[in-house]
Amino acid sequence: MRTRFAPPGSREIERPPIAFRQNTRVTNPGSTQEGIERLRLYFAEVLTRQGILARQALKQPAPGDEVLAGRLVDDMRAQTGMDGSISGAVVATIWRAHELLDLGCGSDHAGTVRVMGWVLALQAKPGAFSEGCSPPRHAHRACEHFISGFFSPAPTVQRFAPVMFPNGKVFRGEPAARFAVSCLALRAALRGRLEERPGVEQHLLSLLQLQEQWDDWNGYFAPDAIVAGIHALAFAAGPHREVLPRLAGTVAANQAEDGTWTHADLFHTVEALLALGTKEAHAAVRRAVPALLGRQRIDGSFGSTAQQERALIALRALIWAEKEM
Repeated sequence: MRTRFAPPGSREIERPPIAFRQNTRVTNPGSTQEGIERLRLYFAEVLTRQGILARQALKQPAPGDEVLAGRLVDDMRAQTGMDGSISGAVVATIWRAHELLDLGCGSDHAGTVRVMGWVLALQAKPGAFSEGCSPPRHAHRACEHFISGFFSPAPTVQRFAPVMFPNGKVFRGEPAARFAVSCLALRAALRGRLEERPGVEQHLLSLLQLQEQWDDWNGYFAPDAIVAGIHALAFAAGPHREVLPRLAGTVAANQAEDGTWTHADLFHTVEALLALGTKEAHAAVRRAVPALLGRQRIDGSFGSTAQQERALIALRALIWAEKEM
């Protein structure tokens, strides 16, 4: 059965069922602007954090978005336990810090303070990526003799992987999962202007040391782990930012002709490039546009996995690609 809608002052228009629109790719993606328009329609009435951020990116905020943001923050705080976590779930709690920051709650906001307090406590727990040593890790300076400050997602004896990130990327390897989650937590700390805390600073310095090995896309660190580390470094301040153009260039140098990356998730990588914001990152995002448009569904989304988050990443990428740097 086909569903119908009739905009005011227009004739009745037939639309395919929602399931069809969500699961069918656009056969002729068209221009970047057409992709943006599909996303504009997709987010037009979405009452979520992603909807608010999408309309901000489009410079078309809805009249009630400010009130909606306040309500969403209240709901998020209500879902947060007294210990600051979301039922003890590591990724969900770290992401809650990002969500609050996205909705305008600064580092001094009561909700952000509580959540970040729980996240920062993970640095003192066993099971961090930086713990332990083995000959391969020592050779790559990726052990406790060289790095520290990492956040622990779970005790060493407890398997943590596989884990899905909010952007839909799944980390299946145990070391990569622990490394990537720690980078996600570091991003929240840096966004919250907590870079002067000793543990946070040490984590940042450890990544700056490790990034010297990331030119080798097929080396010790897997591409998706490299992207997670680069994404965290994108929020570094001051002279630490000098490495960002080179890191963006590394990602760009490993981009395939079709705009994707071998062994690296498209949305995970594009999201990191958006955070970098360099001219090298901009050029890589532009080259990724055909790959993004080729994955877009009729309803504007990009499949059922992390649906709104991936749509938001794609929208920001398409908008940025249309700009000159």
